[in-house]
Amino acid sequence: MSDSEDETASMETTRMYKDDLELSRMSLYLSSQDLINNSPGAVQHIRPESITFDSTPGDISVDFVLVSSSKAKAPVDIDGWNRRSAFEERIKEQGLLLEEDVVGGLTFIKVHAPVPVLRRYCEILKLRMPMKEYPMTEHIPEKGFDVMEKIKKIIGRIIRLFITIDPGPLTPTKYILTAEYSREKSYLFNEDDPEFFSAEVRTLVIDFILNRVSWGKDQADVNCVGIQCLLDAGVYRAAYPLHDGTHTTENSLRHQLYVEWAMMSKWIRRQPIDQIKEYLGVKYAFYFTWLGFYTHMLIPAAILGLIVFFYGIFTFPNNRFSSDICNATDVIMCPLCDRTCDYWELSNTCFYARLTYLFDNDLTVIFAFLMSIWATLFLELWKRYSATITHRWGLTGFTLEAEHPRPQYLARLYGTNHTKVNLVTGNIEPTVPLWKKIPATLFSISILLLLIMIAIAAVFGVVLYRMSVLASLSLTNQSDWMSTYSNIFIPTTAAIINLVCIQLLNFVYDKVAIYLTEMELLRTQTEFDESLTIKIYLFQFVNYYTSIIYIAFLKGKNVGYPAKYLRIFGLRQEECSPGGCLMELSIQLFIIMVGQQALNTVVEMIIPVGLNWFNSLSENTGRLDNQKSSSEEKDLAAAVKKPWIEDYKLLDWGPRGLFPEYLEMVMQYGFVTLFVTAFPLGPFFALLNNVFEMRLDAKKFLRYFRRPIPHRVPNIGVWYRVLDILGKLAVITNAFIIAFSSNYIPRMVYISLVSEDHTDKGFLNNTLAYFDTNDFEEGIAPHNSSFNVTYCRYKDYRNPPWSPQKYERPTMYYEILVARLTFIVIFQNIVSLVKVAVQWLIPDVPNVLSDRIKRESYLTTQMIIKNEAKKAAEVEHLDGMLHGVNSPQSL
Repeated sequence: MSDSEDETASMETTRMYKDDLELSRMSLYLSSQDLINNSPGAVQHIRPESITFDSTPGDISVDFVLVSSSKAKAPVDIDGWNRRSAFEERIKEQGLLLEEDVVGGLTFIKVHAPVPVLRRYCEILKLRMPMKEYPMTEHIPEKGFDVMEKIKKIIGRIIRLFITIDPGPLTPTKYILTAEYSREKSYLFNEDDPEFFSAEVRTLVIDFILNRVSWGKDQADVNCVGIQCLLDAGVYRAAYPLHDGTHTTENSLRHQLYVEWAMMSKWIRRQPIDQIKEYLGVKYAFYFTWLGFYTHMLIPAAILGLIVFFYGIFTFPNNRFSSDICNATDVIMCPLCDRTCDYWELSNTCFYARLTYLFDNDLTVIFAFLMSIWATLFLELWKRYSATITHRWGLTGFTLEAEHPRPQYLARLYGTNHTKVNLVTGNIEPTVPLWKKIPATLFSISILLLLIMIAIAAVFGVVLYRMSVLASLSLTNQSDWMSTYSNIFIPTTAAIINLVCIQLLNFVYDKVAIYLTEMELLRTQTEFDESLTIKIYLFQFVNYYTSIIYIAFLKGKNVGYPAKYLRIFGLRQEECSPGGCLMELSIQLFIIMVGQQALNTVVEMIIPVGLNWFNSLSENTGRLDNQKSSSEEKDLAAAVKKPWIEDYKLLDWGPRGLFPEYLEMVMQYGFVTLFVTAFPLGPFFALLNNVFEMRLDAKKFLRYFRRPIPHRVPNIGVWYRVLDILGKLAVITNAFIIAFSSNYIPRMVYISLVSEDHTDKGFLNNTLAYFDTNDFEEGIAPHNSSFNVTYCRYKDYRNPPWSPQKYERPTMYYEILVARLTFIVIFQNIVSLVKVAVQWLIPDVPNVLSDRIKRESYLTTQMIIKNEAKKAAEVEHLDGMLHGVNSPQSL
């Protein structure tokens, strides 16, 4: 090669890289560095793109589809600027190929990403791509000892002795070593493989471009950046990647997943997470992986809950406390309300007491302790399993700082002088000044607190409903059934009303939360999603759990006594039955948890089917005009079967994506952990729901929704932190429920300190105080009572009226209080010690995986060194040959 040829090749290479850089700069919002260093001259430089679908040989894939309609809003704004044309021209400048397909009143713009564009943006996005299969990468030794791996193998062998699960035809894919893509190190990758740039990579690259192209005259205008603004303005009707055929197309991955994974008949099979990741992307695959792991972990929790429940069923005839209540026909209780309520017999609560024992029995404390440990095990094991999946999918080392800023964030900060250096990428990025950030944050917090207060007020309204219904029942001639089962009827109807209030408040707050999050100017999409998640979950936490917290920790705890009730706004507080508030808490949990799950299941089954059917009828993608010829009618009828038209009829994901799915499951996790002591059947109902949920979600995603954008995430994100906080709170809530809502601690104190034979004989009588009916406040005693009593009983620890310190607290009350607080401290400390031991035994990353990551990093480095040395040797050899040819000796 001559010097001139070498110089020409070098100049050609330099020109190609300059062209690539220039193309990247055509979109101001591809990187923050381009935004900061942007100059008007660079922006106006446009390289024409002449390549089209028709002019390119070979079979070109349709990687993305944009849809516009003649009936949609005009793409030309009031200044005559054609937004659609400008947008499409600028994405062509990025190297994408476009082709239009007009069907009826719709225009389908098919988008294809050529290989040079994919190579450039894979490097910009720092995607990890599969490497060539080198001999040294085939056998990576697995060393190290791991306790959990040994336990897992032993348990697996025991289970396989009794149960063999059919894995199905979708087996795990072969693991391939990956590395961050770089065009300078293309020798590491097998780019000649037609599957190297997968559909997932193509979609990710095109979505990245579409969301960062500026299409307005004023490139600083936040409303003129990205496809989402055009979708909101009605310029485009939809933007989506294509499915792999229909769900009935033979040999397509979509059909295989639909048949082997989404069908309810396959519920026992393991989920093909590698194929889910390949088809739906990492974000959705992580959701199903976490849901499957959580569902499997619910199996031992559900078994424990069923043991507690059936123990209560088999032993309740021998339970002295509930039997004493049922036989207490001569025990007359004080009225439940002022004036209108009459005295009542304690035996009326017999059925209520029997039901309470099913959940509040001798195994309840053990169950609460084990469930607290279960929550820790679940999170630690998931963290460990998640690390394995993250490595398998090539996401190890993915950090939030490496994620590109949101285009809305960059547009809002266009031209700012406040910048900082990203420590990961080294780029100079715009940053939000503190004087802008603090007011937006304070405003968000203020609105959040206001809506939380509204949610609490709704719960207070439900409490007033309970009081009013109780008073109205006493004013009417209630039947024997209503008199007997009022303790069931009132909590049940109140829980249903509370559920309705929850749904209405959720609808309002979802809209407000998105607006508040937009105001906060968050840098990345992940930060935006996490902030939105925290806001909505915090509100949902208050919305769902306030009524439960009220019953568990506040109701009947400090109501006073008949001679001196502690009133709120002049009204008597609600009281618990003699058997405690635990049964009412169980009813509330059952109605909200199971009712919400049942409602969501029905919604997920019916709404997607209905909306999909409506879209098929309402869209004009195949309507035949009576004036058209028969040949045109045939062409239109055939066009309806095109995949981009069929996918257009499917449902859109919207900006929230998987958020509702995660929220539903995390709220369920809260019920399973925070209040599981009051409702041991919670894990069983959660397990039953999740078996259906997993398959219904799969069917919904594959059949009724468009293919999602395969965004990259290294884990389940902020949801893990939410689960971790719930796990810590669960220890406290379950300890307080046992101590203050259950009869366990008072019964143990009675057996230890009061009972002569150290049994619970006489425990019921010990929990009921005496009250002289002559000591009622004026106008409080019942009118026209059917009972002639001198003393009535009420649930409390107070001295009798014949005591010198009548109605004062006895020593027994303080002994029980000390025992309750002591139990809480001991329970929390024991659980904390066990948690520390569990965390010590279970490392976040398995030892085998840690060794494998180190080995792969070493091998990758060796490959780079070997290839760079080879390239240097070739260059040196070439230089030597050139110098030899041109030297005087050779001449």
